[in-house]
Amino acid sequence: MNGAVLPAAEPEFVERVRASFERQTAMQLIRATLAVVEHGAVEIHLPHWEGIEQQHGFVHGGVVGMIADSAAGYAAMTVAPATASVLTVEYKMNLMAPADGEKLVARGQVVRPGRTLIVTKAEVFVEQRGLKSLCALMQQTIMVIPGKAER
Repeated sequence: MNGAVLPAAEPEFVERVRASFERQTAMQLIRATLAVVEHGAVEIHLPHWEGIEQQHGFVHGGVVGMIADSAAGYAAMTVAPATASVLTVEYKMNLMAPADGEKLVARGQVVRPGRTLIVTKAEVFVEQRGLKSLCALMQQTIMVIPGKAER
């Protein structure tokens, strides 16, 4: 966990994150799944399919950004109070290689938790024939919104 000191885990944080992910229709639209939810870390998997490709047959960079943003945002949600919501306020992403594989894996992780702002990162890997290679790296700032319920 990169040495980040995380606040104590809230009860049922896994259920809260999974329920929120199920309400996020954008993830359903692209066929993404929430594979791992841990305190301070989340992993989202995305199969490579024709509906998310750009003109060269790679997964579109915007879709890579979607899963990186969601993975890191949900990692932040695992350390936020149960009575709060989280919202991305900024991210910077490097696309380092084409997203050309059978599946993409976005790993989000809390770098620095805070009461108001949480700094996270995400790494996006492409999987091809069982081998993983890094295709994107993102750093993100999340705002904690106390008392804000999701719809």
